[in-house]
Amino acid sequence: MPDKRAFETAKRKIIGVDRQRFGIGTLSEKTVHAILKNYYEPDEDRHEIPIQNYVADIYAEGEIIEIQTRQFDKMRGKLGAFLPLYPVTIVYPIPHEKWIIWIDEESGTLSKRRKSPLKGNPYVIFPELYKIKMFLKDPNLRFRLVFLDMEEYKLLNGWSKDRKKGASRYDRIPTELVREMEITCPQDFLQFVPLELEGTFTSRDFAKAAHISLPLAQTTLNILYHMETVDRVGKKGHLYLYETKEG
Repeated sequence: MPDKRAFETAKRKIIGVDRQRFGIGTLSEKTVHAILKNYYEPDEDRHEIPIQNYVADIYAEGEIIEIQTRQFDKMRGKLGAFLPLYPVTIVYPIPHEKWIIWIDEESGTLSKRRKSPLKGNPYVIFPELYKIKMFLKDPNLRFRLVFLDMEEYKLLNGWSKDRKKGASRYDRIPTELVREMEITCPQDFLQFVPLELEGTFTSRDFAKAAHISLPLAQTTLNILYHMETVDRVGKKGHLYLYETKEG
C-alpha cells in the first residue's frame, strides 16, 4: 500500500505549500522525478550516488532505485553496469487522472484546468520494456508502476491556429499517489493477461479485452512471450495464436 502521508511530505518538500503564490516559473522541469525520489528515499545523502561510472538516483542498503519517466533505452548502460552488482528497481510514473493547464508564454497567464479524457493504464510501460528486453530476465531487475493524479502544464507554442497541436510540455505536478503495481519476478507478468482470455487468443482479442490499441497489444504480447507468460501455439490468418502458460 502506498504511504500517502509520506508522499504528501515529499510533494511539499519539492513544490512547497505555496507554489501557486510563487507561480509556475519556479517549478522544476522534472517535478515528478524529484518528488518520487524524495518519496522513496527522504535522505538526500542517498541520492545521486556514483556507481561504476554512472550515477544512481538512489542507493540505499545495497539496492538501487531509478526513477524513469520515459526513454528506457537510455538506461541500457546503467543496467549493464548495475545489475551484476545490485538489485535495481525502476520506478515508472503513469498519469492516472490528468488535468491540462495551458501557459501563455507572452502574458504568463494560465488557463482553467481541463480534465483529460485519457486515463492511465499499466500497458503503457510495455513499449519501454521492449527497449530493455535484453535485461528483463535478470533476477536483479524489478519494476514499480506508480499511478499518479497530476496536473500537466503545457506551453501555447504549437504549430496549429490555437497553438495547442505540437505544443511543448512544461511540467507535470503530481497531486495524489493513487496506487502502485510491482513486477518483482517473471510470474508477476501474469497480472497483465486479462482474466476473460481463456483458451487461445490473438493480439486482436487481447487488445479488446485490455482496452488498448492493437499495436500496444502486439508489443505487450511480444514481451509476455519473451517472459514465458504466454505461448505461441499457432496462427489465425496472419496473427499468432496465444495461450497463457500454466503455472
